[in-house]
Amino acid sequence: MYTTLFYIILIIIIADYFLDRYIGYLNTTRWSDRLPDELKGIYDAEKYARQQAYQRENYRFGLVSSGLSFILILAMMLLSGFAFINDLSATVSIHPAIWALLFFGMLLLAAEIISLPLGIYDTFVIEEKYGFNRTAPKTFFLDKLKGWLLALVIGGGILSLVIWIYGNTGRWFWVVAWGTLALFSVFMSMFYSQVIVPLFNKQTPLPEGELRNAINNFAGSVGFRIDHIYVIDGSKRSVKANAYFTGLGSKKRIVLYDTLIEEMTTEEIVAVLAHEIGHYRKKHVVQGLVLGLLQTGLLLFLFSVFVESPNVSRALGVEEPNFHIGLVAFTLLYSPVSMVTGILLNMLSRRNEFQADAFAAEHYSPEALSSALKKLSVKNLSNLTPHPAYVFFNYSHPPLLQRLEQIKKFEKDDR
Repeated sequence: MYTTLFYIILIIIIADYFLDRYIGYLNTTRWSDRLPDELKGIYDAEKYARQQAYQRENYRFGLVSSGLSFILILAMMLLSGFAFINDLSATVSIHPAIWALLFFGMLLLAAEIISLPLGIYDTFVIEEKYGFNRTAPKTFFLDKLKGWLLALVIGGGILSLVIWIYGNTGRWFWVVAWGTLALFSVFMSMFYSQVIVPLFNKQTPLPEGELRNAINNFAGSVGFRIDHIYVIDGSKRSVKANAYFTGLGSKKRIVLYDTLIEEMTTEEIVAVLAHEIGHYRKKHVVQGLVLGLLQTGLLLFLFSVFVESPNVSRALGVEEPNFHIGLVAFTLLYSPVSMVTGILLNMLSRRNEFQADAFAAEHYSPEALSSALKKLSVKNLSNLTPHPAYVFFNYSHPPLLQRLEQIKKFEKDDR
């Protein structure tokens, strides 16, 4: 039985890799050296050529990084790499939590050694070449260090707690762990911007003036109270622009990238925020949180069925089942289900984006929203002609041209 599971895992890994590569290839068939008619008025010929070159370079880089990951995971399976790391970490301690932390720590260390040069190349070569990068080497490595510390403190703490729950609650492990992770998810949804973001970025209240007044006036006109509006120093890392809402209830806040304020008019910024308010008014934020919690519950239930199976651990070359080996095997086996749920969630997300666009166009300005979306896309050198299959599998937002087509309906209504 464990031999069959071994081959099933191999087939899943190989099929997943080649499916991704095929979908990526389909996307390249939409590239063109000539500015498509539908993009005239959004890109000019020079900017479009630069966008196409950026897409090609990122695609080639993705082939290298994904190919390297594919080779490594295959090697881990074929050469009993997981069993080796399991045995190596057991020489230090077989206490369940310490053993698991050592096991995953070694895996993550190996992954970082491999991914660090790729990250450096992506940031300081590709992003630099196309004028996006503003990250100083010191900032880059400090970000990495902080990320490692957070992974150790938060990730390690949660893993240890879940293992403790597993060892002390028996068959109800998945229920107790689900409740614990649900509380943590709600806490992070409310306080992420206050707890995590300040470790990496400075957030300052948006000063009184035209922009703040415009935001408050619009929010008041749709009955949406927002007391916390902040500007984040995104420009210390990239020129790419963004804005987002975070938090729940009284803890919700608007966060504007300083690059967004530099690039857009007051009307365009308010239109972007009207879109985000639309997500709140349409209950998309709560919907996403609930769906995430339900998905976590399903994962934990299925994992509880697999974790103690000797056949599952033997498929990775380990005779005696344990928590961390069971988690690795389950993650690999679950990936087809994860792909399906990911597609369904992306479909729902794309529908929600259309609804939020409609809210902003109806309650504020379709023209300002269209202009803002065009500016964001051009500023970020976004691909505006993706292949439908690539959109189906990977896009959480509809392509820009589809969004503009929907927004046009409100422009006609205005006339």
